[in-house]
Amino acid sequence: MKLVHGDLSGEIVNEQKECVEWIIESPELFSKYVGELYKQANKDEGEFVLSENNKEIDIAKYSEIVINPLSVEINNRKILNKLYEENEIYLITHRSNHFFKNPELVTINWLNEKGIKYDKLVFTKSRDKSPECIENSIDIMFDDEADKCKYILNAGIEWFLMKTRYNENYSLNIPIVNGWKEIYSLICEKNKYNVILDTDTYNEADDQFALSYLLKNKEIFNIDAITIAPFRTEKCQENVSDSIDESYNEACKIFDLLGLKDKSLIYKGSRDYLKNGYNETNPAINKIIEIANKNKKTYILAIGCLTNIALALKNNPEIKDKIEIIWLGSNFLFGSNKDFNFDQDVEAVKTVFESKVKLTVMPCSPITSNLMTSIYELESELKGKNELCDYLCYKFYNRTYGPTKRWPLWDISVIAYMINKNWFNTMDVSCPIINDDNSFKLTENRHNIKFVNYLNANEIFKDLFNKLTDNK
Repeated sequence: MKLVHGDLSGEIVNEQKECVEWIIESPELFSKYVGELYKQANKDEGEFVLSENNKEIDIAKYSEIVINPLSVEINNRKILNKLYEENEIYLITHRSNHFFKNPELVTINWLNEKGIKYDKLVFTKSRDKSPECIENSIDIMFDDEADKCKYILNAGIEWFLMKTRYNENYSLNIPIVNGWKEIYSLICEKNKYNVILDTDTYNEADDQFALSYLLKNKEIFNIDAITIAPFRTEKCQENVSDSIDESYNEACKIFDLLGLKDKSLIYKGSRDYLKNGYNETNPAINKIIEIANKNKKTYILAIGCLTNIALALKNNPEIKDKIEIIWLGSNFLFGSNKDFNFDQDVEAVKTVFESKVKLTVMPCSPITSNLMTSIYELESELKGKNELCDYLCYKFYNRTYGPTKRWPLWDISVIAYMINKNWFNTMDVSCPIINDDNSFKLTENRHNIKFVNYLNANEIFKDLFNKLTDNK
């Protein structure tokens, strides 16, 4: 394949499966020839001639002009479109009329021709893109020109430089990305939910299922901590304090079964309830406060009583604006307060409700009680798949439920809610008041909380079993 031009005596390209460089030192000639190539690649006339075996072929059909290294190869189109599906994509570009009378239209046509999807296309009048970034609330900016970073950095926007030959020697301390795959991985990491799981792990087998489910979804969750919530049952614990150690050991057991040797994510929590006057700090409370203050947003997935979280809010009320709680507990819309997580520490529930923290309530009955299963169903899906699955079946059988009884895995609902909210329906309700007799008084004019009123048990179980049996 050959590329020639009428102004030049020799061939520009005589391809022998090698990369060919044509260096044009004159800015005027560079503009002329690149502009001509651009026109011909877009089916306009020009002086370039492309041939193969001495037969002229169509430049527009057999070539692609890439001015910007952020332009897209065919192989990267899937990555870009996946980014579009999962994020809001804004293209912010400065286009002069040096090559074309209407560069905006040329840009739009090129994007459409390549099948590149985006949410908004923004044209700037200068090389400083920071005003447009601020106006459009851009979180992360990618560009190929290092000299633009001074504007973006001054605007307080996170900025990454696409590595190119011409920016290799830039002096500013800006992180480098090496292609669209790397960009996709970086954004996926930043899009993870920062979560704390607050769990009474030893209480029932659904806690072990929930913890395992969370740990098997690390592509979705950035797990900052596992905090141990207190509980007491008449059959198992002489006092609340015992449950902390039992649950801590059980969480460590799940970590071991998943090959996770580092237990530093697990923190022991409160050894009594607020309703009993307990007001001590502990590793769990301190960690909740630390993580909440560190992250822009932290989700606390609470599948036990709310003692740890309430104490964190009492000790540092400012964190309420930086956390969101999804709590398995309370059936107030269904006229019942017969709920284990509610009854364990009503004072903690009052504290959380009155804090005005962003809250989603996941009621046990009649919503998460639909996550009903039996040992026969579990063994048919899980037994023999890996050590973790065998252990979960064992715990379900031996802890409470026996061979014949069907029983709900309530706690997995909170994890599933974060994985895919399309499996749930929610409604905004005015936060209820808890009366002195622990009943609920429904209200109309208080701050709103979300209340889950439906879940798709089939989809949740399907995803749960897929994740637990995945041995990657």
